[in-house]
Amino acid sequence: MKTTQELLASMTLEEKAAICAGLNMWMTKGFEHHGIPAIHMYDGTNGIRKTNSNEEMGVTGGNIPATCYPTGSAIGSSWNTELLHELGIALGVEGREMGVELLLGPGINMKRTPLGGRNFEYYSEDPFLTGELGAAFVNGLQSQGVGASVKHFAGNNQEFEKIVTSSEIDERTLREIYLSAFERIVKKANPWTIMCSYNLLNGSYTSENEHLLNDILREEWGYEGVVISDWTAVNDRIRGLAAGLDLEMPGPAYYNTKAITEAVNEGKLDESVVDKAAARILELVRKTTEQQVKAAAPSIDYHELARKAAAESIVLLKNDNRILPLDPDKISKVAVIGKFAKQPRIQGAGSANVTPTRVDIAWDEMKSIVSDKVNMVYAEGYPEDDRVDERMIQESVALAASADVVVLFVGQPEYVESEMHDLDTIGLPLHQQKLIKAVTEVQPHCIVVTSSGSALAMHPWVQYVPGVLHSWLTGQGSGRAIADILFGRVNPSGKLSETFPVKLSDNPSHMRIRGENGKLYYREGLFIGYRYYDRKELAPQFPFGHGLSYTSFAYSDLLAIQQEGKMKVTLTIENTGTMSGKEVVQLYVHDEECKWIRPQKELKAFTKVALAPGEKQQVTLMLEERDFAYYNTKYNKWVAETGYFQIAAGSSSRDIRLRERVYCDFGQEPVSFHKFSLVNDWISEPRARAIFEKCLTEMNKHVTEQVVLDDVFIGFWSDFPVIKVIQMFGQTWLVDRSPEDVIEEMIAEFERK
Repeated sequence: MKTTQELLASMTLEEKAAICAGLNMWMTKGFEHHGIPAIHMYDGTNGIRKTNSNEEMGVTGGNIPATCYPTGSAIGSSWNTELLHELGIALGVEGREMGVELLLGPGINMKRTPLGGRNFEYYSEDPFLTGELGAAFVNGLQSQGVGASVKHFAGNNQEFEKIVTSSEIDERTLREIYLSAFERIVKKANPWTIMCSYNLLNGSYTSENEHLLNDILREEWGYEGVVISDWTAVNDRIRGLAAGLDLEMPGPAYYNTKAITEAVNEGKLDESVVDKAAARILELVRKTTEQQVKAAAPSIDYHELARKAAAESIVLLKNDNRILPLDPDKISKVAVIGKFAKQPRIQGAGSANVTPTRVDIAWDEMKSIVSDKVNMVYAEGYPEDDRVDERMIQESVALAASADVVVLFVGQPEYVESEMHDLDTIGLPLHQQKLIKAVTEVQPHCIVVTSSGSALAMHPWVQYVPGVLHSWLTGQGSGRAIADILFGRVNPSGKLSETFPVKLSDNPSHMRIRGENGKLYYREGLFIGYRYYDRKELAPQFPFGHGLSYTSFAYSDLLAIQQEGKMKVTLTIENTGTMSGKEVVQLYVHDEECKWIRPQKELKAFTKVALAPGEKQQVTLMLEERDFAYYNTKYNKWVAETGYFQIAAGSSSRDIRLRERVYCDFGQEPVSFHKFSLVNDWISEPRARAIFEKCLTEMNKHVTEQVVLDDVFIGFWSDFPVIKVIQMFGQTWLVDRSPEDVIEEMIAEFERK
């Protein structure tokens, strides 16, 4: 290809406008006479969903087979950045084999509510975990010359009426929760594209939101890649182009090509705006076509990787009396109950639904492990629909009563979790709840294997079963992974990447899950997920970061040292059990002294450590100044305040093993004053307090009631604006000046020093 500038110079206005939309459903527009090839893009959050034709959406039909990896919610529970990088590489290599230049993933939206219909596509309720995993995935994918499209930017946390609903999010919450993962991925991985969402954000469609696309993404974060629309997400194409939306999908969108051309010719749109968008698209074409040639593709066993990823993602939630792992030498009969044992749910529905190359079946894999040692019997347990079938339940009960142990496979039905609609409940279907209750009444040795793409409510049945293994939607390798964990061939190491509440109404967004009249107010603010449960002092069923192992780990020797604006945290982890295993060390930070409301703790570092029995390892985690900061809307910047912080290391957000109180010096916070700055603001800064006291000394010469900055006065008036104090007490003093004049003089004096 010629240089971008040479290509732009040779293209007509109509051609530049046309390249800003796709050629069809899945391709960009190329121009053979200019030497500009088209590139192919397909959905790809947990595998490549390549359609049989570039003219069809292919959501409800079969597509070209590809490896189906664990969904986002599952792989998020691996807490393994190295694994995410490996998966990115694998999808890049497989993508190249399938003729894919741009993969539409990963999905990184926050899980504001467990009812979100696309939660299975997203990693976590926490922006730090999401950002680290997403950056690792994008770096792996793009190392193979296949571009990523990080989505959905931004505030897309529901499916209900999403195309006509405005997510109303205050600036601080937007920055700290809903944009933070995007920012981290932009700065650590530079994704070649970012996909805007369908919804409006604070009254403006994200496809044309200048504050989001230009002010934050382009100007503040310095992003130079392509912003692509979600399919049909464009509202006003001219406004969107001016705001920074480069590529409209799907194409060819002749009407908008015409509209862009006319807007330029009529002087309503500067041609340089079209040039910038076209140039970014040409650079994307250059990256994908040239880097795919340069990248040497490694040899990968995709299905084995799918099995490995599934095993790392599955979470052992409960293991009373060490019912797991099962020992084939100590049991003679296992009853396997539940249709998911033979007809597994491996993924969610919608645009992320992959046609797998093969699927491991848990029943087959379990039989393969036990061979002839154990008699395995099976009952379907429940029907396809929501009916409670008493005959099926009684058949299951009879099998359970005659067995040594029962493994129950249950979960959300296939039709429940899908793009385009949200869930109505996070509980198991009634027929499964009744099945579990009936089985546990005759068989106490019961293990429940749950499948879902989002948090599950397990009350009341969870208290009656000693073992719970949450398998998420773990792709085509899930059957082998489940069997290996059940029989101890693999030690589970997954940790929940989202909180499992006792009941749906415990969720912080419960009162505002759906919008009304086109607006959805995020009034819970910063407090989503574990941040809320901590603040509310509310016990979840299973907390964020929770996950058991067949071995045990001891934490010791926590040390935190601040060095040149960073903090080095070290601690020692020891495997104190009898089996090799992996532990996810989680590091949380709490600001003890911040003037603004902050969560009780926030995840700011983690690592996954593999240890043999008896092995110790020193772990080092680094914290940046930003990890101690909050977004200060007074100054519109991130601020880390000097003061005391708690550093907490643990095995989950509720299982904190070590704490260290540290003093962090981030320098003097910038201070500014305005007309209505409070007494407390003025007296908290030494120079400002001196100016205020000088003002009061002058005022006291002319008034009867003296104002003295003692504890009594401050205790009563601290939240009163200084201008109102002057107005209250200085009436006889203010002859030739107004309170506004006095405040302006005080501010001017402070700014001069």
